[in-house]
Amino acid sequence: MRKKTLSAAVLCAATVIGVAGLSVTPAAAAEPAPRPKADFNGDGFADLAVGVPDATVGGKTKAGYVNVVWGGKNGLGKHGSATISQDTAGVPGNAEKDDGFGHTVKPADMNGDGITDIVVGTPDEDNGPTLSAGTVTVLWGSKSGIKGGFTAANGEYSDNSLGAVLTTGDFDGDGKQDIVLNSHFDESSALMLRPGPFKAGTPAKLSRIDSWHFGGPRAVTTGDSDGDGRDDLALAYGGMEILGTRVVSRASGEWKTQWSTGNGSTALAAGDFDGDGTTDLALGGVQANPESEDPSEAFCQSPVGGAIATVYGKKDTALGGPVACTTQDSPEVGGTAEIEDNFGAHLAVGNLDRDGVDELIVGADTETVGTAKKAGSYWTLASAGTGKPFVGPSFTQNSAGVPGTAEAGDRFGAAVATGDFNGDGYPDTAVGAPGEDAATGGVWYGRTPKDGPNPDQVTVTPGKLALKGAHKYGTVLGR
Repeated sequence: MRKKTLSAAVLCAATVIGVAGLSVTPAAAAEPAPRPKADFNGDGFADLAVGVPDATVGGKTKAGYVNVVWGGKNGLGKHGSATISQDTAGVPGNAEKDDGFGHTVKPADMNGDGITDIVVGTPDEDNGPTLSAGTVTVLWGSKSGIKGGFTAANGEYSDNSLGAVLTTGDFDGDGKQDIVLNSHFDESSALMLRPGPFKAGTPAKLSRIDSWHFGGPRAVTTGDSDGDGRDDLALAYGGMEILGTRVVSRASGEWKTQWSTGNGSTALAAGDFDGDGTTDLALGGVQANPESEDPSEAFCQSPVGGAIATVYGKKDTALGGPVACTTQDSPEVGGTAEIEDNFGAHLAVGNLDRDGVDELIVGADTETVGTAKKAGSYWTLASAGTGKPFVGPSFTQNSAGVPGTAEAGDRFGAAVATGDFNGDGYPDTAVGAPGEDAATGGVWYGRTPKDGPNPDQVTVTPGKLALKGAHKYGTVLGR
């Protein structure tokens, strides 16, 4: 990756981790500190759920587990962690070779008790003789940590692969959280709804949201796109001769499309990136529909190395604003676009400076740094205003204040997440590097400063946490 010099104006006006004050839109009064979205023990500090599907459990390779790194006044890595597998007491199932428990991890309060739970997708789980049927499990948060679990859905057919893609939200407006998850059968795939509540005796009945032949869902996320106070579902899909991204809602009982495009994507993130009070949608790994006869329909024209299309919101409608394309070749974006960078493949959102304007955390785990292939990089970007591309610098393990050295195969930026892990009221960042240390892996934690330059980041590794069986730690981060 060749370095690009950013203007002093942007570096001063931008609020990023590592750069004082990152908002390029007019600064607003600081928002109240939000309640942590991922507080699994109710202590007021955000915690980080790390899915480790390649971990060995009890001698069983790739059985997988979820490692919860506890937040606290000193941030991640200083307050211990807890490891939960299917061999943990109270968790449904048994740890088995190649299950890959922790393939998908989503924090959400699924029973309304005020403490965050963890929804875990395990698409390679066998259901008796039914191979790779998949399962979705809810791990219950409590004041004493994770205590037991609940099976939300089980696959019925071989290669059903439930849980490879999932998100949560109250999509039917009944005040209870629901789960949206994928389902595969033969040559078709679907997105299904598993409605709440989630407790013993409730039926695990799935209903179809949408389905595709020779294709399927690639990414999903939740947000209120039309401002009606109810959760909507953004979904990206692709396959043979199909490609697209849509926002759907269930306000009237039936799923209806609010917005759609023939541009596909592999990562989605919802946030208010221009501070106008409406929800915007970032499409990472955006790709134009190759079947389209109108090249002008492409959000990003021939993006080299990956691109992010941001569809801006508009009051009283779903995503009715302009569209902006951001690449490494955009003005005031760190780095230089190169083939196979994978820019935008991993996204997370956080209002890092609490000014009412969300920032976008972007990972590119196959970015070449110098001569080190797949060393990886990440960005903390801010919109320059409604309809405008994002701006901000990039960070690698060769950057000042970032521990380690960029090496081939580290895949720094393979997962990104945000949360107020040290309780100072400002969301922090977590960046995964599963290829680090001979693929043992690790997570880089960076505290967001209230002002001034970013302090040194710290590493959270299996060695420091005394974890057993960890492999490719940092591949999956709950967000």
